[in-house]
Amino acid sequence: MKNILATSATIAALIAATPAIANEENAQVKSEPVSSQPTQPPRAEKREHSYTHHGITISDPYDWLYDKSYPEVDDEDVLDYLKAENAWFEANMAQHKPLIDELFKEMRARIKEDDSTVPQRRGDYLYWSEFEEGAQYRKHYRKPVGAAEDAEPQLILDETALAEGHEYFRLGAATVSKNGRYLAFSTDTSGAERYTARIKDLETGELLDDEIPQVRTGLTWVADDSALVYGIANENWRTLDARMHRIGTPVEEDVILYKEDDETFSVSSGLSAQEDFLIISTGDNETSEVRFVPAADPTGDQVLVKPRKKGVEYSVDIRDGELWVWSNDEHINFRLAKASIETPGDWETVIEGSNEFYLTDFELFKDFFVTEGRLNGLDQVQVRTYDAPTQAQPIAFPEASYVAGLSNNPEYDQSKLRLSYESMVTPDTVYDYDVASGTLELLKQQEIPSGYDASLYTTERIEIEARDGTMVPVSILYRKDREPGGPLHLYAYGAYGFAYPPNFSTTRLSLVDRGFAYAVAHIRGGDDLGRRWYLQGKMFERRNTFNDFVDVGRGLIERGYSAEGKVTASGGSAGGELMGAVVNQDPKQYGAVVSHVPFVDVLNTMLNAELPLTPGEWQEWGNPITSKEAFAYILSYSPYDQVTAQDYPPMLVTAGLNDPRVTYWEPAKWVAKLRELKTDNNTLLLKTNMGAGHGGKSGRWDSLYELAEEFAFILWQMDMVDETASE
Repeated sequence: MKNILATSATIAALIAATPAIANEENAQVKSEPVSSQPTQPPRAEKREHSYTHHGITISDPYDWLYDKSYPEVDDEDVLDYLKAENAWFEANMAQHKPLIDELFKEMRARIKEDDSTVPQRRGDYLYWSEFEEGAQYRKHYRKPVGAAEDAEPQLILDETALAEGHEYFRLGAATVSKNGRYLAFSTDTSGAERYTARIKDLETGELLDDEIPQVRTGLTWVADDSALVYGIANENWRTLDARMHRIGTPVEEDVILYKEDDETFSVSSGLSAQEDFLIISTGDNETSEVRFVPAADPTGDQVLVKPRKKGVEYSVDIRDGELWVWSNDEHINFRLAKASIETPGDWETVIEGSNEFYLTDFELFKDFFVTEGRLNGLDQVQVRTYDAPTQAQPIAFPEASYVAGLSNNPEYDQSKLRLSYESMVTPDTVYDYDVASGTLELLKQQEIPSGYDASLYTTERIEIEARDGTMVPVSILYRKDREPGGPLHLYAYGAYGFAYPPNFSTTRLSLVDRGFAYAVAHIRGGDDLGRRWYLQGKMFERRNTFNDFVDVGRGLIERGYSAEGKVTASGGSAGGELMGAVVNQDPKQYGAVVSHVPFVDVLNTMLNAELPLTPGEWQEWGNPITSKEAFAYILSYSPYDQVTAQDYPPMLVTAGLNDPRVTYWEPAKWVAKLRELKTDNNTLLLKTNMGAGHGGKSGRWDSLYELAEEFAFILWQMDMVDETASE
């Protein structure tokens, strides 16, 4: 299915304590002016609260931190506690501001400030985006194909202007109509991921009056560029329909093209390869259902490809009257099939599923098609012909461990493929691949203005045996002159079948150049080694994910890469849940842990069907409302519920007040409980972004500064501050 959604990267204090807060001895804290520096961490009041399910009663004295008027958060006790934690964070980090500033300066020096993307053709124009020096956000341009190289480009969207006056800004979808006249785009200025869509007339430069609120999907042009298909976030932040808006009409008159009745599903839409069909998809984490209708007549009768069947996922594209189907109906690692439009449910296998090759995606072009996947955990991009589809022409890449895939290829009829490539030692690289000759043309490699010498670094891909005998891949980066047994930073995600890539990072060098090894653990829960690898880290096998991470760290210590207490770790969202679980299980391993927007109150969240994501997440974690087994299993690992009276490593925890994915109270409750029960004097900090969401601050420099804070915390806790020399 044609993906025409683009992101901005591609179109590119303490307020005094109330009775809710007490000091370390549980005494009330007196009111102080905002400018005062706290001398002790805040401690949340315990308020009696419990709940019972399946005959099991759970005490939850920090439930009050969940403002029941959410998504509006106006409970003064809650806000005061969060502000007190922020003040404690600021008080602790203030002494390390010189280090933070140094890290930020060196990180920024590695970024080409006036950078731009490689132009790519769509229709009659070349499109690209640019950063101006010092700017936080991009500007997006185009010019006609064939125009002189020095021809003045047209500025079609200015993110910097749109972000002006906003603490937070993010560009969501952005797509130009097929005739090139209109640009539809959506923006979020709170971090709540409820976007507002607008339409710009690129001939006049004017914004049309049309304004669509609460958008949560891409924007798809249909009906000869006279209408947009989109989906909204309902009151519970779920997208349960596909709607059509005609230019110039009131949004109240928008037509619902498809409505989903199952609240655990989510609806999306896009165009087929030749942009002649609108494809509407609905599904959850394990089940799919797809319909299609002519894009010229989107309100016409829709054709159902195949009725949903629990556990069967599929997606479709259409070319010259044939449906192409990617599905796991016959093999766990997916097959590619095709069918006629007249009998769309009769699938004939084109490429069989394989135990070795994990088929993750496909894309159709006029004279060839491309399959993507992984072989032994390594990315594969394969060019195939329609006449001999089983004969793959794999694109060869120069390194043994890398990240590669199709980039932006919006044209159906093209002879070259735009590819992205990188590794832990090779900066982000853009290639064009000539299909006929099989050659790669280097278009651009990420510039590092302060300098970068790849020969100083080495990368390895090794395997560590987990406690159940499973071999877990690990990608490692370090300097060749690093002393063995030094500090090592371990990162992982391990959920939703997302394979965290062994990619390049300029910011990572700020640890590596100070003697760290940097390792990515490809643990179960991701699909790094195929679909089964993902399934072995979800539902009633979720603890495999946590055990893999702990065992990888222990294995790296045993092999001399680091030592106990010298391993630092980080993860975000579901990776933050991972951090919470591993510090409960093996706290002595870690010298410092950073947990970003952590999903740590798993049981309470899965019990609350009114929260934005909960119903759709039951397929991932289990439904503890209906299943006693799921209740007991989630309780057995939920990081918040499993906090005990023991020593914990130093920890930095982050949250976003407007985060719709991991609500702010999960990290807040977790930190409150840790403060109550932990038996150590190690640093514990909570920073809540009061004007942002799941991704933290939005501008490229603001977000970079937050990363500098994280690295400064790690270096401080590893007693490496004095060893940090300016570069």
